[in-house]
Amino acid sequence: MAELHNFCVLLVEDDAADAHLTRMAFEEGRLLVDLQHALDGVDAFDYLHQQGRHSQAPRPDLILLDLNMPRMDGRSFLERIKQDEDFRQIPVVVLTTSEAESDILASYNLGAAGFIVKPVEIDLFIRQVQQLKDYWISLVRLPANR
Repeated sequence: MAELHNFCVLLVEDDAADAHLTRMAFEEGRLLVDLQHALDGVDAFDYLHQQGRHSQAPRPDLILLDLNMPRMDGRSFLERIKQDEDFRQIPVVVLTTSEAESDILASYNLGAAGFIVKPVEIDLFIRQVQQLKDYWISLVRLPANR
């Protein structure tokens, strides 16, 4: 089981306010994770391949993925990462404002490990992030980083 201080989460989110809210939720929830941030799918692949500004990036244990982003959206990123032998084992949880059944179905069909609708209320969002911690850090056994 990954130790709390070593658990790395890559947030793939283009909206600065949503990224800040997610970081705040992790901090408010007192979650000891290394929260990294990529701006879209292209930036996330640069992160995974340790290119450009991400040359020293740690391998994430979990990816939180927004769906609607410029350059490479979450659907394209999810499809591509699940076809990549080096990264397909990393669980990807969609974290989005969309409640569309078509987005939920498409995300799972592309290999998402979960789908979470971001609530508007900060207290509820913090609770959801805490539940993410309980499940992905405390309960689930993930493969060792390669």
